[in-house]
Amino acid sequence: MQMQDVFRRYAEDLQRVEERMDLHLRSEIDLIPEIGKHLIGGGGKRFRPLLLLICSELCGYRGDKCYTLSAVIEFIHTATLLHDDVIDKAETRRGRTSANNIWGNAASVLVGDFLYSKSFKLMSDEDNLDIIKLMSGTTNIMSEGEVFQLVKCGDLNITEAEYLAIIEKKTSILMSAACASGAILGKAPLKKTYALAKFGLRLGSAFQITDDTLDYTARAEEFGKAIGKDLEEGKMTLPLIYALGKCAPEERESIRKIVESRESDGNAVQDIVALIHRYGGIDEALAKAAAYIDEGKALLDAFENSEAREALHTVADFVLQRRL
Repeated sequence: MQMQDVFRRYAEDLQRVEERMDLHLRSEIDLIPEIGKHLIGGGGKRFRPLLLLICSELCGYRGDKCYTLSAVIEFIHTATLLHDDVIDKAETRRGRTSANNIWGNAASVLVGDFLYSKSFKLMSDEDNLDIIKLMSGTTNIMSEGEVFQLVKCGDLNITEAEYLAIIEKKTSILMSAACASGAILGKAPLKKTYALAKFGLRLGSAFQITDDTLDYTARAEEFGKAIGKDLEEGKMTLPLIYALGKCAPEERESIRKIVESRESDGNAVQDIVALIHRYGGIDEALAKAAAYIDEGKALLDAFENSEAREALHTVADFVLQRRL
């Protein structure tokens, strides 16, 4: 099974998710759907809703609730993107002008807040306490991750363990919640729910590590943002952390100056990208991502073979192969 086969298999379900998102974005305040649709309609692959749909099927559930909860997951994800772009002073998102650059920071933050509150209203309407507990814990952890990343921004002494903790809290935990939500809808035993939650964590960490390597390797027109942008923003990602552990003192000092200046200097950024490649930071980071994927796929052994389980394997492999 290839990734296009997975998207084809769940195309009708994903279309229902789109319809549900469109329905719940409606507001008498026109700015809310305008900003929401700008970002939600900006080319995202609906990766998290897809995970929820697959895990729901894997656990025997194909009812209507999975569409609303998929919309909830995507709304929460979108809210974090709106807030992230304000914090990062981003100019683009997915190859388009970022919402904060069009409507301003205040509007972006407030619409992000709307999406968060709408998500919890939708969950309360579904009246599933297990889902509500899961998502309240998830969003709390995500907020911790945002603060932790802010604290470690520009810190050349950040450890690999600290970086992995940040991406687990910021990125992996929502993918974990998407997978676990599918298991809860299917009333899966705790052992299987836990296996899918752990699968989502491993997948999410691999996804973010891969994303961080793309910041140094992808073409800007494919990736949707300028290459080396994380470095300019002071974000200490795994390829850079690995390179910092191996480079000479004078090279480390050069990196420090670029990170601390926070100024766009294409030549300086390219020099650091070259250093990262020279010390194998990209390859080492991708090896870490591959190890996470192997661990995640092993967790799926708790389930009998099926097309849904095969789809999860395909999604896991896709995370390592993607270029954007």
